[in-house]
Amino acid sequence: MKLPDKELVIFDLDGTLTESKSNLRPDMARALAALLARKKVAVIGGGAYHQFREQFLAELAVPKPLLANLFLFPTTATTFYRYRGGWRPVYQFLLSKTEVKAIKKAFADVLKEVRYVPPRKTYGKVLENRGTQVTFSALGQDVVAALGKQGLRLKEEWKKENTPLKIKIAKLVQKRLPKFEVRTSAYTSIDVTHKGIDKAYGVRKIGKTLGVPIKAMVFIGDGLYPGGNDHAARRTGVQCIAVRGPEDTKKIIRNILTLASH
Repeated sequence: MKLPDKELVIFDLDGTLTESKSNLRPDMARALAALLARKKVAVIGGGAYHQFREQFLAELAVPKPLLANLFLFPTTATTFYRYRGGWRPVYQFLLSKTEVKAIKKAFADVLKEVRYVPPRKTYGKVLENRGTQVTFSALGQDVVAALGKQGLRLKEEWKKENTPLKIKIAKLVQKRLPKFEVRTSAYTSIDVTHKGIDKAYGVRKIGKTLGVPIKAMVFIGDGLYPGGNDHAARRTGVQCIAVRGPEDTKKIIRNILTLASH
């Protein structure tokens, strides 16, 4: 793969740089620090900015000058943050109160229609307004924060048992919300944003904002397969590399750094 000439490396967050809703590990933080010294890096994920801050930024110990090479796109690129003496929003496509109310009603109606039986216990909000995105999480937003590895195992089990149901719920919600974008995400989640805002939009917005052409980017994610939450990025023509988790991602970073040093 022709990676040394890539000016910008774009990563999905959950499942790619970290395990789902889990903190960035020290070895990944070191790998990213080395990469930031050589390349521009963008991170896109479904979590809100506060989740990026707690899960990612708090564990990324790099010299402040290197943060100028890092660009964050929380809530599926409906928000863009960059470092200018502090982390500042470049844009935010906020949902109105009326829109949030309509989205919540659509979920309530669909869950009733499919006779959805929730887990016996949930952790945190099941339906969360993230400002620019509303996200349904079957086990609650805080299951990993509350239970750690056990929470991650519960999410994996729910995914294995309920993915067809999650897809059905998403399709039915989409029918009720034709003016919005409804996507399945990660293990247990369904995200709703304004129409046309997805990772393809994010990739194009990154290029336009930073002045980087698509051919000078590479996108790395664990959901690049059809129906995956990273698949939309492929529509841009950006070079994509599929990974199965953070260990694969570290190998890719090492390869980029090795090739770039030659």
